[in-house]
Amino acid sequence: MKSLSAFAAIKRDLNAVMLHDPATKSKPEAALCSSGFHALVLYRLFHFFYIHRYFVTARILSALTRLLTGIEIHPGAVIGSGVFIDHGTGVVIGETAVVGDNVVIYQGVTLGGTGKDKGKRHPTVQDDVIISAGAKVLGPFTVGHGAKIGAGAVVLREVPPNATVVGVPARIVKLNGQRVDRQTTDDTAALTSRIDLLENKIAQIQAELNRSNGE
Repeated sequence: MKSLSAFAAIKRDLNAVMLHDPATKSKPEAALCSSGFHALVLYRLFHFFYIHRYFVTARILSALTRLLTGIEIHPGAVIGSGVFIDHGTGVVIGETAVVGDNVVIYQGVTLGGTGKDKGKRHPTVQDDVIISAGAKVLGPFTVGHGAKIGAGAVVLREVPPNATVVGVPARIVKLNGQRVDRQTTDDTAALTSRIDLLENKIAQIQAELNRSNGE
């Protein structure tokens, strides 16, 4: 994700509307009529207040943006440039979410948490990702560069770069343009689950050792 001035980021966001929305015929139309573009412009304002610790002002502006556009973006979220939010009603982007450059987000998408995590609670979405309508991406994991998330998918674990995931819970159906059979996906999911379990066990053992050493 490139670091750009707010003006440069807004310019790239406007270009993204022209690139991804065939219903928009001109830049003036995009600037005046795209609720996703409006939400991103206002986000860049209230995010500025947030990073300078004017938290209440930032939250008020965020709430007003939600009322005006139907899109809820927490001021603490980090969003790159060239982002396109299409028909944005119902889009929710949480406080610790990170959205890279050239990401496409359709209506009803949630970049949220599960309620079980502390600190980093929301997903990191890398560059060039497409998140289809109604998808829910929940947790502090990474959605890799160029991934595609199907409509209505519920994503609860990391998505590799250039993968396509669908379903509830989401599973990989394509990787680097090649179809992935169901058995391979299930085996990968089981292995990932086992790794998560072992990592939690190791963390518990480490915590017990630290407490013992402290005593």
